[in-house]
Amino acid sequence: MAKRATDSDSETIIKEEIDVRHPKSYRVILLNDNYTSMDFVVSVLETIFKKSPAEAMQIMLRVHKNGQAVAGIFSRQIAEAKIALVHDTARGAGFPLRCTMEEA
Repeated sequence: MAKRATDSDSETIIKEEIDVRHPKSYRVILLNDNYTSMDFVVSVLETIFKKSPAEAMQIMLRVHKNGQAVAGIFSRQIAEAKIALVHDTARGAGFPLRCTMEEA
Protein backbone atom coordinates (compact mmCIF):
# COMPACT_ATOMS: atom_id res chain seq x y z
CA MET A 1 0.00 0.00 0.00
CA ALA A 2 1.16 3.51 -0.74
CA LYS A 3 0.34 6.55 1.35
CA ARG A 4 -0.23 9.92 -0.20
CA ALA A 5 -0.39 13.18 1.75
CA THR A 6 -3.24 15.59 1.04
CA ASP A 7 -3.63 19.31 1.68
CA SER A 8 -5.22 18.65 5.07
CA ASP A 9 -3.70 16.77 7.96
CA SER A 10 -5.31 13.49 6.87
CA GLU A 11 -3.76 10.87 4.60
CA THR A 12 -5.31 8.95 1.76
CA ILE A 13 -4.36 5.31 1.48
CA ILE A 14 -4.22 3.91 -2.04
CA LYS A 15 -4.42 0.16 -2.43
CA GLU A 16 -2.47 -1.18 -5.37
CA GLU A 17 -3.76 -4.41 -6.86
CA ILE A 18 -1.17 -6.82 -8.14
CA ASP A 19 -2.30 -9.35 -10.73
CA VAL A 20 -0.54 -12.62 -9.91
CA ARG A 21 -0.86 -15.31 -12.53
CA HIS A 22 0.00 -18.85 -11.59
CA PRO A 23 1.66 -20.98 -14.25
CA LYS A 24 -0.55 -23.50 -16.02
CA SER A 25 -0.30 -27.08 -14.87
CA TYR A 26 0.05 -30.07 -17.16
CA ARG A 27 -0.75 -33.74 -16.61
CA VAL A 28 1.94 -36.19 -17.69
CA ILE A 29 0.14 -39.29 -18.97
CA LEU A 30 1.76 -42.70 -19.43
CA LEU A 31 0.41 -44.68 -22.38
CA ASN A 32 0.05 -48.46 -22.49
CA ASP A 33 1.77 -50.64 -25.08
CA ASN A 34 2.12 -54.38 -25.54
CA TYR A 35 5.89 -54.54 -25.12
CA THR A 36 7.03 -52.51 -22.10
CA SER A 37 7.24 -54.65 -18.97
CA MET A 38 5.19 -53.80 -15.92
CA ASP A 39 8.36 -53.83 -13.79
CA PHE A 40 9.96 -51.22 -16.04
CA VAL A 41 6.89 -48.94 -15.79
CA VAL A 42 6.98 -49.23 -11.99
CA SER A 43 10.69 -48.42 -12.04
CA VAL A 44 10.08 -45.31 -14.21
CA LEU A 45 7.34 -44.13 -11.85
CA GLU A 46 9.58 -44.60 -8.82
CA THR A 47 12.71 -42.99 -10.26
CA ILE A 48 11.47 -40.25 -12.59
CA PHE A 49 8.18 -39.36 -10.90
CA LYS A 50 9.31 -40.10 -7.31
CA LYS A 51 6.33 -42.33 -6.52
CA SER A 52 6.32 -44.81 -3.64
CA PRO A 53 6.40 -48.50 -4.64
CA ALA A 54 2.71 -48.90 -3.75
CA GLU A 55 1.64 -45.78 -5.65
CA ALA A 56 3.79 -46.75 -8.64
CA MET A 57 2.13 -50.17 -8.72
CA GLN A 58 -1.37 -48.60 -8.65
CA ILE A 59 -0.56 -46.21 -11.50
CA MET A 60 1.03 -49.01 -13.54
CA LEU A 61 -2.12 -51.13 -13.12
CA ARG A 62 -4.27 -48.17 -14.26
CA VAL A 63 -2.08 -47.83 -17.35
CA HIS A 64 -2.41 -51.56 -17.99
CA LYS A 65 -6.20 -51.70 -17.52
CA ASN A 66 -7.28 -48.32 -18.93
CA GLY A 67 -4.62 -47.75 -21.57
CA GLN A 68 -3.30 -44.65 -19.83
CA ALA A 69 -2.88 -43.02 -16.42
CA VAL A 70 -1.66 -39.74 -14.98
CA ALA A 71 1.87 -40.02 -13.62
CA GLY A 72 1.92 -36.49 -12.19
CA ILE A 73 0.97 -32.85 -12.62
CA PHE A 74 3.73 -30.31 -13.26
CA SER A 75 4.52 -26.94 -14.79
CA ARG A 76 5.09 -27.02 -18.56
CA GLN A 77 8.89 -27.11 -18.48
CA ILE A 78 9.05 -29.82 -15.83
CA ALA A 79 6.41 -31.91 -17.66
CA GLU A 80 8.37 -31.63 -20.92
CA ALA A 81 11.61 -32.60 -19.17
CA LYS A 82 10.03 -35.64 -17.50
CA ILE A 83 8.52 -36.79 -20.81
CA ALA A 84 11.91 -36.52 -22.52
CA LEU A 85 13.54 -38.42 -19.65
CA VAL A 86 10.92 -41.20 -19.84
CA HIS A 87 11.41 -41.54 -23.60
CA ASP A 88 15.22 -41.57 -23.30
CA THR A 89 15.16 -44.10 -20.46
CA ALA A 90 12.71 -46.36 -22.31
CA ARG A 91 14.72 -46.26 -25.55
CA GLY A 92 17.88 -47.04 -23.62
CA ALA A 93 16.20 -50.11 -22.14
CA GLY A 94 14.75 -51.18 -25.49
CA PHE A 95 11.11 -50.39 -24.67
CA PRO A 96 8.62 -48.29 -26.70
CA LEU A 97 7.06 -46.68 -23.60
CA ARG A 98 5.45 -43.35 -24.50
CA CYS A 99 3.93 -40.55 -22.49
CA THR A 100 2.29 -37.28 -23.33
CA MET A 101 1.00 -34.20 -21.57
CA GLU A 102 -2.23 -32.25 -21.49
CA GLU A 103 -3.30 -29.09 -19.73
CA ALA A 104 -4.69 -29.81 -16.27
